[in-house]
Amino acid sequence: MTAQSDLSSTVAQAPPSRLPLPRIIAYALPAIPLAALTLPLYVLVPTFYTETLGLSLASVGFALLLVRIFDAVNDPLIGWAADRFRPRFGRRRSLFAVSLPLTAISAFMLFWPPADASTAWLAVWGLLLSLGYTSALIPFSAWGAELATDYHGRSRITGWREGLILVGTLIAIALPFTIGFDRAEGVHGLAMLGIAVLVTLPLFGAVAIFATPEPVEHSKTRLNLKSGIGHLARNRPFVRLIAAFFLNGLANGIPATLFLYFVSARLGLPDARGPLLFFYFLCAVAGVPLATWAARRVGKHRAWCYAMLAACVAFAPAPLLPECSLMAFAAICAVTGVLLGFDLALPPAIQADVIDVDTAASGEQRSGIYFAAWSLATKLSLAGGVGIVFPVLAGFGFDPAAAAEGPARGLTALAVAYAWVPIAAKLASIALMWNFPLDEAAQKSLRTSIESA
Repeated sequence: MTAQSDLSSTVAQAPPSRLPLPRIIAYALPAIPLAALTLPLYVLVPTFYTETLGLSLASVGFALLLVRIFDAVNDPLIGWAADRFRPRFGRRRSLFAVSLPLTAISAFMLFWPPADASTAWLAVWGLLLSLGYTSALIPFSAWGAELATDYHGRSRITGWREGLILVGTLIAIALPFTIGFDRAEGVHGLAMLGIAVLVTLPLFGAVAIFATPEPVEHSKTRLNLKSGIGHLARNRPFVRLIAAFFLNGLANGIPATLFLYFVSARLGLPDARGPLLFFYFLCAVAGVPLATWAARRVGKHRAWCYAMLAACVAFAPAPLLPECSLMAFAAICAVTGVLLGFDLALPPAIQADVIDVDTAASGEQRSGIYFAAWSLATKLSLAGGVGIVFPVLAGFGFDPAAAAEGPARGLTALAVAYAWVPIAAKLASIALMWNFPLDEAAQKSLRTSIESA
C-alpha cells in the first residue's frame, strides 16, 4: 500500500471546482493537429497511396492492418506507463510532452512520401506514427477525463475537445482538396497537411502543457498486473461501453474509409468529394453542442442511442441513390454529420464515468489503461474499414483506379459496404447501450465514495 500523499504529483493540480473556459480551451488546442491523425488519416492516406502512388488496394490495406496489430501491443503498454510513472512535472503532462516530436515528424513523413514510396514506407512511418500518436492521445484523454469529476462537467470538456477535433478535421480536409493531392511530386495538398501538423502540434501542445494544470489524483493504492486486469474485466459498464463503442466505431470507420470511393465511383461525382466531406464534418461541429444539450435532458447514454438510431434511418437510402444524386446525398451528409457530433462528444464522457467504477472498487485511479483500451478499440474499428473491407471489395472486382470499367457487382458491393453494413453494427451498439446502468445519480454516488475514502 502507498499513501495518497506519496502518489500525488508535486506540481500544481486542478481544483475539483468547475474548470474555467480558457483553461478548457488551452487543454483542447492540441486536438486540432491531432485531428489530422484520426479520420482524415483513414480517408485520405489510403486514397493517396492507392490512386496517386499506384500501390495496390490489398497491400495498402495490409500495411494499415499491420499498424493496427502493432497497436494491440503498443496501446496497453503506454496506458500502463501513463498510470504507473509519476514524474515531478505530472504523469499526464510529461508523457504527452515527450510524445509530440515523434508524432509530428512521423505524420510529416507519412503525408509527404517520395514519389516512388513503397508499401514498406507506409508501414514503417505508419508504425512510428502509431507509437507517437498513442503516446500523445492516451495521456491527453486521461488528462481531460480527470479535469472534471461531475457527470455534466465531463461532457463540457469532451465537447470542447471534440469540437476542436472537428475544426482540425475540417482543416485537414480543406488543405489537401484545395491544393490537390492527385500528384506525387512537389508540395501537394497532403504534404501541406504534414507541414501543418509538424508546426502546430508542438506549438499547441506547449500551450496545453503550460496553461492547463495536472489533475488531482485519487489513488489510494497500486495494483499489480493480475489484480488490475481482474478489476478491468469485472467492470461491467466498461465492458458494455467499449463493445458498443467498437461496433459504432466500425460503423463510422467503414463509410469514412470508403467515402471518397463511393462519391467518385458509385455516384459519379469525383469533383464533389472534397466539398461533401468538408460539409459532412462542418455539420458535425453543430452536432457537438446539440449532443451536450441532449445529454442534459435525457442522459448521455440515451442521447447517444437516439443519435445512432437516427443515423441508421438517414443512412439507409444511400445505396439506392441513382448516379449524380448530389443534393440527395448532401442531405444524407448533413443529417449524419450532425449525428457524428454525438458519436464524438458523448462516448468519451461516458468513458470517464466508467473509470469511476474501477477507481471506487480498486482504490487506484487508472485512467491511462482505460483510455488505452479505448484507443485500441478506436484504431481497430477504423482498421476494419481498411484491412477487412478493402480485400473484400477487391474480391468482388472493385478497382478504385478503374471503377467505371470494372464489374457492376464491384460497385454494388461498394454501396452495401458503405451504408448497410455500418447500419447493422450501429443497431448492435444501440442494443448494448439502451439500458446502460451508469446515469447521473449513479455517477454522483461513485464520486462521493471515491472522494470520501
